Amino acid sequence: MKASLVLIFALACTQRSAAPAPATTVTTTADATAPRIIYPDHSTVIVEVASDDPTREQGLMYRDHMAEDRGMIFLFPQAGEYPFWMKNTLIPLDMIWIDADHRIVHIAHNVPPCKADPCQNYPPNAKASSVLELAAGVAAKHHLKDGDVLRFEGMNSIVVR
Repeated sequence: MKASLVLIFALACTQRSAAPAPATTVTTTADATAPRIIYPDHSTVIVEVASDDPTREQGLMYRDHMAEDRGMIFLFPQAGEYPFWMKNTLIPLDMIWIDADHRIVHIAHNVPPCKADPCQNYPPNAKASSVLELAAGVAAKHHLKDGDVLRFEGMNSIVVR
């Protein structure tokens, strides 16, 4: 009996100390069909879409984290100069204004959260049809600049109001 307890204990210890299975990267169906933007360096950012007034007004307020491969795209029904602000936004962001041809017309890098009213406006001084918000530093990491063209995918059926 003592020998069987030792054997059971030895097997249990061996199983617990076994190396974990290697991690694999899995692309879920949701990610494969999710709205996304492709940078000129071929990197992809999965985006949440703000295509109506309530969603655009809420934006990324109260978020305390933004992964480098995630963002939010604000789509507008017509081109215009859309200033943005950081009220109730807890993390610094890069803001990228994009025209109807998906060309970057302005970038505001590392915009800090607004800690007290009144919050500063960040105008693009250019007409844009959309604004992409990313975690601060992502635009520089991917060498994004005015004039670059981004590729929008998975957004053909979105209704902009």
